[in-house]
Amino acid sequence: MRRSSDWIRAASTGDIPPAVEVDLTRPSIARVYDYVLGGKDNFAVDRSAAQAVMTAVPEAPNIARDNRDFLRRGVSYLVAEAGITQIIDIGSGLPTVKNVHEIAHEANPSVRVVYADIDPVVLTHGRVLLADDGNATVITADVTQPDTVFGNPGLTGYIDLAEPFAVLIAGLLHHLNDAEDPPKVVAAIRDRLPSGSYLLITNFLDDGSRRASDLQHAFLTGGLGAGRFRTLKEQSVYFDGLDLVDPGFVPANEWRPDELTRTDSPVTSLYAGGIGRKR
Repeated sequence: MRRSSDWIRAASTGDIPPAVEVDLTRPSIARVYDYVLGGKDNFAVDRSAAQAVMTAVPEAPNIARDNRDFLRRGVSYLVAEAGITQIIDIGSGLPTVKNVHEIAHEANPSVRVVYADIDPVVLTHGRVLLADDGNATVITADVTQPDTVFGNPGLTGYIDLAEPFAVLIAGLLHHLNDAEDPPKVVAAIRDRLPSGSYLLITNFLDDGSRRASDLQHAFLTGGLGAGRFRTLKEQSVYFDGLDLVDPGFVPANEWRPDELTRTDSPVTSLYAGGIGRKR
């Protein structure tokens, strides 16, 4: 299983490029997500893993939609209200409808976006999609090794790290186990933010319900092998030293909902999101 936010943010984007070697003995989060949304870019191993999750909580696919909607609102805020012109999207996942650069460019066409991922399928699709876009690119990088992100020439050619920028880590940290120390990973990224920069984070949320524990069990044992549900308190450390943008780190659909936000999402308490600003 590739450690990427594909479960939350992938989509059916056509045939997998033939140059990419795909391990068909292990499920891919991207292909699992494709399956639950009715796509065709998946295999038996992916469908089996997806069924394990949906058997535990049939409404689980709605988490994907809630995250996507939070990302739309969050990126719009960062560009249109906070004035951010540089974005780094770590663990970006496969291209989908309304990608980060498309959302950003609706408010400001000059915003520069760098997508970072380690999944070869994600990287191949991203490079095809962005081939003719002068303000967006994709690089190979691992969130657990920040130097592969911030020291990558493909990023430094687009992003001025001395000026404010936004880092997006959406639907990714819950795929890191406790031994990988997500708070330490995020701290290393926060340390690289200059004053005036922003950090956007979304993750599975342990709301204390049986559904949260059932879903975690399904993610961890149903083939994917990753997907930790952590409490708001456990995750609040991700924003240490940052000023949280109102209303804070909350269930995703409670963060600045608009007319497009689902107020009746059956899994709204199982996903959280927030944005912090570095002084």
